Amino acid sequence: MKIILNQDVVNLGEEGDVCVVKDGYARNYLLPTGAAVIYNKTNAALFASRAEAIEKRKVAKRAEAASLKEKLDAVTLELVVPAGESGKLFGSVTSIMVQDALNKLGFEIERKKIEVQTHAIKMTGTYTVTVHLYENESSQIKLVVLSDADVKERARKAAEEEAKAKAEAEAQAKAEAEAEAAAKAEAEETPSEDAAPSEAEVEEAKEE
Repeated sequence: MKIILNQDVVNLGEEGDVCVVKDGYARNYLLPTGAAVIYNKTNAALFASRAEAIEKRKVAKRAEAASLKEKLDAVTLELVVPAGESGKLFGSVTSIMVQDALNKLGFEIERKKIEVQTHAIKMTGTYTVTVHLYENESSQIKLVVLSDADVKERARKAAEEEAKAKAEAEAQAKAEAEAEAAAKAEAEETPSEDAAPSEAEVEEAKEE
């Protein structure tokens, strides 16, 4: 069936595109949801009259996609998945999990735009997830898959580092306090050259 897209449809086309799709896809999804209309002279003329407005929207979408890509490319996602001691995953990493993680960071991405190579993610480690944005624009997000054991080990190391830093800070503060006290004591023991003469010194000077 020949249709005209009324809106952008992932993996099919953009608003205003003329596409040929299977009848079932058109009748069961595209037409009922308003994502497309049947191609005929009337609808073709209607979209032709809207061409300028559609192109303006495309320009805006391209700019938005470029800005979003820049932000997403800098993102590192971490997902905790049940795994064995060897790091082999018991579960799987899905696009829904990635979508939820992105939502927590303030990115609202449609799940169907997130491409996760689930079959390739079988162990804990670092992977790449593709997020399709607009037209041929896409972002590569760094994905770190962790196990519960990894999280606990990280927490343990963080606690050790914090305790070490605290001990070093306390030792430094103690050393500085001791040095300050020693300097103060030394200053008190050393008579000042400008100090006023004592009464005995004054009497002795008079006798001379």
